[in-house]
Amino acid sequence: MTPKDFFDYAKKHEAKMVDLKFTDLLGTWQHCSFPIDVWDEGTFKDGVGFDGSSIRGWQAINVSDMLAVPDPDTVVLDPFFAKPTVSVIADIVDPITHEDYSRCPRFVARKGIEFLKKTGIADSCFIGPEPEFFIFDEVRYTQNQHEGFYQIDSIEGAWNTARFEEPNLGYKPSFKGGYFPVSPTDTFHDLRGEMAYEMQKVGIIVEAHHHEVGTAGQAEIDMQFCDLTKMGDQFMWYKYIIKNVAKRAGKTVTFMPKPVFEDNGSGMHSHFSLWRGDKPLFAGSGYAGLSEIGLYAAGGILKHAPAILAFAAPTTNSYRRLVPGFEAPVNLVLSARNRSAAIRIPMYSDSPKAKRLEFRCPDPACNGYLAWTAMLMAAVDGIQNKIDPGEPLDRDIYEMSPDELAKYRHTPGSLDEAVDALEADNAFLTAGGVFTDDLIETWIGWKRQKELKPLALRPHPYEFHLYYDS
Repeated sequence: MTPKDFFDYAKKHEAKMVDLKFTDLLGTWQHCSFPIDVWDEGTFKDGVGFDGSSIRGWQAINVSDMLAVPDPDTVVLDPFFAKPTVSVIADIVDPITHEDYSRCPRFVARKGIEFLKKTGIADSCFIGPEPEFFIFDEVRYTQNQHEGFYQIDSIEGAWNTARFEEPNLGYKPSFKGGYFPVSPTDTFHDLRGEMAYEMQKVGIIVEAHHHEVGTAGQAEIDMQFCDLTKMGDQFMWYKYIIKNVAKRAGKTVTFMPKPVFEDNGSGMHSHFSLWRGDKPLFAGSGYAGLSEIGLYAAGGILKHAPAILAFAAPTTNSYRRLVPGFEAPVNLVLSARNRSAAIRIPMYSDSPKAKRLEFRCPDPACNGYLAWTAMLMAAVDGIQNKIDPGEPLDRDIYEMSPDELAKYRHTPGSLDEAVDALEADNAFLTAGGVFTDDLIETWIGWKRQKELKPLALRPHPYEFHLYYDS
């Protein structure tokens, strides 16, 4: 779409406002709305100004002026405003140098694809994520000097079989019992359907939606694979739509990886493949039908997985999910069909076009632009350096002894460990200037100073159970 097409589109839909959106470093959408008549075609070149020092992880106050340059190819109608409003995603530019901003996540994704093309390995990287989330009826939490707690509730919560509901009809999915039940146990079919319909309105192709394993309203809506940068855009729409549809229905959604104790967490298994033109590159005659390139790509992702997870499993809560059990993909190995492996090779189809790697460690709290670009950079490193993915793990891990499992590498046990891994292993990310040292240092500093340190200083409620009478 050209800038002229943008104004024609707005006129066609009788929209008098435009909502400009962009993604901060940690992966949250920011926005500002403008009357369309204050924009002209030059806005799509010159951008609009904003305060970069008020955006997490971005500019210092003495160099705060930044420009948001709208991308006309991202224009759609926003489904949640009372009056017709055109939405457009922006790229971030420095107003002095007029260069793209190194900490803009969308720019990182664009650079990743350009780097891939320059290597000659492939010209397309396709991503197909499976984000999971919880739909709750209520959430309350606080943390201050004298108290700290959280409380969640859901009409579907297994703990509510005895709640006074006038009448309580039962039909609560049990812990780990929520996978694929029909109604009335699945009470959220219509709500998920509404979310899917709203996604279709903004151009997202939805493949499926269903109840997930967890009690208390765990859900999954799958998007059809597409190229990395576009999927980054779609993932931002995905979260925005799901949260707003839920709020409209009097519900609340969280993409926290592990909000419910002793039940499955929410992951975001990310299907990944490289193509050259219309030729898929991962199909071959090797293990699980993979090509040599596919195996080397897996080797790169497995080698660099601890560092990738600083972006792809980026919260302290992520490591409440990445623990043994609950199908957690904690083993840094390759496997056909085994869901406890970090990389699974789906075996549903013999078509070469369906051959892909499924990296199961990421979770939906991540910034998709950064997480998937980190995966891409690791895969390219694996292909260029012919990194062997190692011996596959096809056995049931619950039948294996601790000594047998000990020979396999595992995911980090905490965000601390993942951040340390990123600090020690990031040359694969900075190849071709895709990730900059500045971005990586800012990410590490934010995680340590704004998340890890504050959490370490606070008493945990369970410590009172353990130690109060010591």
